[in-house]
Amino acid sequence: MLAMIEDRALHTDLALERPVPALQAISHDPSLRTTVALRDGRRLTGVQAQWAYLEQAAAWVDDRFGADADADTVEVLQRWESVLTRLERDPMECAREARLGRQAALLNGFRDREGLPWDAPRLGLIDLQYSDVRPEKGLYHRLLARDRIERVVTDAQAADAVEQPPEDTRAYFRGRCLAKYGQDVAAASWDSVIFDLPGRDSLQRVPMLEPLRGGRDSVGDLIDASDTAADLMAALAAR
Repeated sequence: MLAMIEDRALHTDLALERPVPALQAISHDPSLRTTVALRDGRRLTGVQAQWAYLEQAAAWVDDRFGADADADTVEVLQRWESVLTRLERDPMECAREARLGRQAALLNGFRDREGLPWDAPRLGLIDLQYSDVRPEKGLYHRLLARDRIERVVTDAQAADAVEQPPEDTRAYFRGRCLAKYGQDVAAASWDSVIFDLPGRDSLQRVPMLEPLRGGRDSVGDLIDASDTAADLMAALAAR
């Protein structure tokens, strides 16, 4: 979607008349039948709006890449279509993949067993416990242990991503700088790394405005050859 926005490839106006109330209305309806008003006067459900976005995305990928679309992009489009198809039919069919169905199944099961109304505080606690990141506390982790959640990455892949940034975006430069020169990094954000170098009166900022610049191919050799952050800054200036 971000690439399509940059390419001005969104040709169907799906702007909501009142975005915040619309989001609340959709998120509060587990049946997914609530409709919200668009600025052009139409009314759509959340799923219908998603279909409209998906159709534009699929057409754009086909036009831009055709048979050369990368595997990740193809998988995203396939999963997107599969989830929307099942959400329309029955949201509970997506309990293994979508949080909506998973939490609804949890809450419905507990409510039926305990005979609780929907406004029971205990149901609110279950909602909070689901998001508890502690493996021994969070309900997500219990469901995962029971093979009731479909994962798209393994534990090993997740652990590797903590230490190894992607090699084809600016995240590579940022991640390598933090790993190698962390003691000299004053701040790091999406679009810059700021160094506090010994002997310098002011902070040194390296802008990273282009998401696809700063990958291994362009800066990997500089970082490998620079023992200190000061060496890296000198190498960048020379280049």
